[in-house]
Amino acid sequence: MKPPENAALLAPEHRIGAVLAPSAPADSAGPITAVVTFAWRGLLKIKHMPSLTIDVILTPIWLTVMFTFLFGGVIANSPQKYLQFLLPGMIVQAVIIISSYTALMLNTDLSKGVFDRFNSMPVQRLAPLAGTILSDAARNLLGCLLVVAIGYVIGYRAETGAVGIALTLILVLVAAFGFGWVPVVVGLLAPSGPVAINLVWMIASPAIFVSNIFVDPETMPSWVQVLVAVNPVTYLTTAARGILNGEVTAVQIALALVGPALIAAVLAPISLALYQRER
Repeated sequence: MKPPENAALLAPEHRIGAVLAPSAPADSAGPITAVVTFAWRGLLKIKHMPSLTIDVILTPIWLTVMFTFLFGGVIANSPQKYLQFLLPGMIVQAVIIISSYTALMLNTDLSKGVFDRFNSMPVQRLAPLAGTILSDAARNLLGCLLVVAIGYVIGYRAETGAVGIALTLILVLVAAFGFGWVPVVVGLLAPSGPVAINLVWMIASPAIFVSNIFVDPETMPSWVQVLVAVNPVTYLTTAARGILNGEVTAVQIALALVGPALIAAVLAPISLALYQRER
C-alpha cells in the first residue's frame, strides 16, 4: 500500500519543528488607535478614583471664588471688575492644576508594574504616555466648564459670548497637551506618587503665580516682569483673555501655542527614553 504523500509531515521531527517554529508577530495597532485606547483607559480611572477626580476639578472653582471676593476689591476696587480680568486666567490655571495629577497616576501605574506589561505588547512605545495626556482632556474640559459656570454665577460675562468661550476652551485644551508632558517626565522620574505630585507643584506654582493670571505685570518689579515675559503661561492667558474680550490677534494665538509646542518637542522624546529604560 502506497503511503500518503504527507506522511513525512506526520513524522515526530516535523511535528516538533512545527511547534518550535517562531509564530508570526502580532500586528500592532496604529499610533492613533493605540493613543485613543490608552486615553480611554485613563478615562476609566475616573470611575475607579472619583474622589481624586472631584478634588482636582473643584480646586480651580473655589480658587476662582476666593480670589474674586478676597482680592478683587484691593486689586481692581471691585470684585466684579476684577472677575472680568481674572476668569480667563483661571481657565488656564485649571488645566495646569488638573494636568499636574497626571504625574501621580502615571507613577502609580509604574509602581504597580502596569507599564511593564505595556512594554511587552505590540503597541507604539509613546502611545501609553500620549494616551495618558489625552485622557486629561476630558477632565480639563470639565474643569474649565465648571470654572466658566461659576464665573457666570458670580457675575462674569464674556464679550464674545458662547463662541468666544468655545474658542478659548479649544485653545487652552490644545496648549494643555503640550504642558502635560511636564508631569509625565516628573511621574517617570519620581520615586513615589507623593513625591511626584509635590515636584509637579513646585514647578506649577511659579508658572501660575509668576504670570499675568492674577495681576497686570506692569504693577510688578522690573526683574519679575522679565520672568513673566518668558513664561508660556503668560502668553496663553493673554490669548484667552483676548478671545473672550474680542481683542485677540493672530500673533497672540501663535505665541500662546509656541511654548506648549516647544515643551512637547523637548519632553516627549525624553519621556519616551525614560519610559523605555529599565526600571
